[in-house]
Amino acid sequence: MRTVFSHNLLRWLAKPLMVPATLLGLMVGASSAIAQTSPLYNPISIPSSNEVTDILSNNDIPTGFGGFARDYAITLSEGDHLVIDVLSDEFDTIVTLIGPDGTTFGENDDGPDGTTNSMLFVRVTTPGQYIMRVAPYAGQGFGEFNIKVTRLRPI
Repeated sequence: MRTVFSHNLLRWLAKPLMVPATLLGLMVGASSAIAQTSPLYNPISIPSSNEVTDILSNNDIPTGFGGFARDYAITLSEGDHLVIDVLSDEFDTIVTLIGPDGTTFGENDDGPDGTTNSMLFVRVTTPGQYIMRVAPYAGQGFGEFNIKVTRLRPI
């Protein structure tokens, strides 16, 4: 009995799954509609001036911590030394630098000046496209902010 059951089960599992064409069309159409209406992730490129004035709002990227974030793409080279300043009079800023592999490369909440502005010092060891993420501390706050990226040079 056990051999017959196992043999029949294996034979049933080996058969392809048969899905009616109308149901398959509905499944494919639904996933296509979702893909077409979902916005694609497209971080904003940092201009050659290395400065941006922007506004963080509830239309930005949900962080999962109750707040929102705004991402900026910047291409960095091995050996680059940077200071990333994020200033805002409207919310407590956090700046995060995300490496080409998706890991957090560095993060800063409050800069050394005693304010709630952020300042991150970075020495790049891996070249590639990085993401600078601006978010509010504890997911609270919106408003205007300014990013300034300064490339340091040895003297």
